[in-house]
Amino acid sequence: MAGGLYVEARIRAGLECVWERSQDPAQHQRWDLRFTRIVYLPVAEGEPQRFTYGVRVLPGLLVAGTGVSAGERHRPDSTRTSALRFACAHPLSFLTEGRGYWRYVPGPDGLRFLTGYDYEPRWGRPGRLADRLVFRPLMGWATAWSFDRLRLWCERGVTPERALLRGLAEAAVRAGAVAGAVWVAGASAAGAWAAGAWGAGSWGAGSWGAGSWGGGPWATGLGSVPALLVAVAVLLAALLLPPLPGTPSARRCLRRPPGRGTGTGTDAGAPPALLDRLEQP
Repeated sequence: MAGGLYVEARIRAGLECVWERSQDPAQHQRWDLRFTRIVYLPVAEGEPQRFTYGVRVLPGLLVAGTGVSAGERHRPDSTRTSALRFACAHPLSFLTEGRGYWRYVPGPDGLRFLTGYDYEPRWGRPGRLADRLVFRPLMGWATAWSFDRLRLWCERGVTPERALLRGLAEAAVRAGAVAGAVWVAGASAAGAWAAGAWGAGSWGAGSWGAGSWGGGPWATGLGSVPALLVAVAVLLAALLLPPLPGTPSARRCLRRPPGRGTGTGTDAGAPPALLDRLEQP
């Protein structure tokens, strides 16, 4: 699956817990930003599971697609795997079809929960360009953020709904800090410029009085320097400080496969053979 997306989270929780919360559609749709609704369809025993999914792209507008999935719950190497193929014929869907897999790899430092997937964008060459510049990075971020949201649920008991509220609150605080820092920096720079311009005008007019040096715009210009430094410090803190421990963050997940041979008896980052056996929905 060269060129596809890859995301991996290390979850310090039991395999059964992660499996249940990722395989049960009612629980899956709670933590995964990529899906608004997932519904399993009736299926005969032993057959791949067919399902429908929906993504809310606008208020009141749900773009629906179909898919087929299968899982391997009991493997000789103690790992588990699931694979799926999906398709969407809706004209507003950016994706036409795709495929992907999940792997569950137990280890001494927790469970490696990882995914690899790829898809075909709609709308020809403009769609491929938009995918490369905007949509694919956004999908990678949404997947990683969702995986960390699942991790918090399994490790700390932070429900997906609560994690979302925490994420929105922290994003609002950071955005407010950035806006305030930019405003203070702009006001400080404007004050310094005005002070310099006023001082230059006073010199040109031959004004050497104490008022030209001791107060007014000169004081504003000098006083703006500490304010500017504080604004820059606040801006850097808002942009660079790591999220709070209870807030989901995409940066906690791996976005590239580690070196080969890191799985348990297999290359965990490689697509499973199960994926090739699934038919297109």
